[in-house]
Amino acid sequence: MAKRDFYDILGVAKTASAAEIKSAYRKKALELHPDRNKSPDAADKFKEASEAYEILSDAGKRKTYDQFGHAAFDQAAGAGAGGFNPFGGASQAGRSGPFTYTYTTGGGGQGMEFDFSDPFDIFESFFGGNPFARGPQKPRYSITVDFMEAVQGTERSIVHQGKSHTIKVPAGADDGTRIRYQDFDVTINVRPHQQFKRDGVDVVLDFDIPFTTASLGDTIEVPTLDKPVKLKVRPGTQPGTIIRLRGQGIKHLHTNQRGDLYVRLIITIPKDLNHQQKELLKQLHQTLN
Repeated sequence: MAKRDFYDILGVAKTASAAEIKSAYRKKALELHPDRNKSPDAADKFKEASEAYEILSDAGKRKTYDQFGHAAFDQAAGAGAGGFNPFGGASQAGRSGPFTYTYTTGGGGQGMEFDFSDPFDIFESFFGGNPFARGPQKPRYSITVDFMEAVQGTERSIVHQGKSHTIKVPAGADDGTRIRYQDFDVTINVRPHQQFKRDGVDVVLDFDIPFTTASLGDTIEVPTLDKPVKLKVRPGTQPGTIIRLRGQGIKHLHTNQRGDLYVRLIITIPKDLNHQQKELLKQLHQTLN
C-alpha cells in the first residue's frame, strides 16, 4: 500500500513553518494516542503521524523528502545503524514503532541516551509530565549556552545529589535538545544570536549593503560560523537576494555533514544626503527616465 503524504497526515501545507508542523503534530498525538483513543486504528494512525513528524520536523530530512518522497527513507526505516557518540564508548541506533532512539554506553561507566525524537515530550507541556510514563520521573536539569557554544560544542557542570557532573554539549545541539543520563536528564537552552538565525541545521544571515554596491556591484566580506568570507555582489542586485554557502551551516548531530548558510542581502537607503549627493541622484534619476 502506498504511503500517505506526510503533509496530508499532519494536515499542513507544504509551506508550513516548523512551528506549524509542531503544533499540528501535538494535536494529532493527543487525539490519536492509543492510551487515550480506543479506536481500532488509533495505534496505526498515531505511528503514521509520529513518522511524518519525525521527517518534517528535521530541516535536512524534510528537504530530502520534498525532493525524493518516501523512497528516500524506505531503506533507512529499519534498525541497526551506528549512532552519534560524542562521549566515547559503544553506540547503537534503531527504531521501534514511531520512536527513534540512540543508546550509548561508556563515558565514565554511566549509560547515556540522546533523545531527539520522543513523541511523549509533547504531553509534558499539557500535563506537567508524561501521563503515560511508568515509574518515578527522573530529575531534569537545564543548561543555557550561547549560540556559538551550541554550534561548536562546549561543556558545563551540574551538581546531582551532591556530586558534580561534567556535561558535554555536542556540536550542533539545538534549543530543546535533551541529553538523557541514567539518573537524570539535561535539557539544552540556546541563547539567540544577534546576527545568525537558525533553521534546523541551516543558518540565515541578514547582511546590509549600500544601494550603490547593489547597483554597481562589488566584493563584500560577510561573517560565517567559522571565519569571514568574501562574496561578489553582482551589478543590479535586487533587495532580498539570497546567496547560499553550502556546508557553512551547523553540524548534524548524527553525522559530520553540515547545513548551509544563507546570506540575505538587505539594501540600505541613505537617510541624510547632502546637497551634492542629492543633485547627483537627481541627475541619475533623469537619465533613468
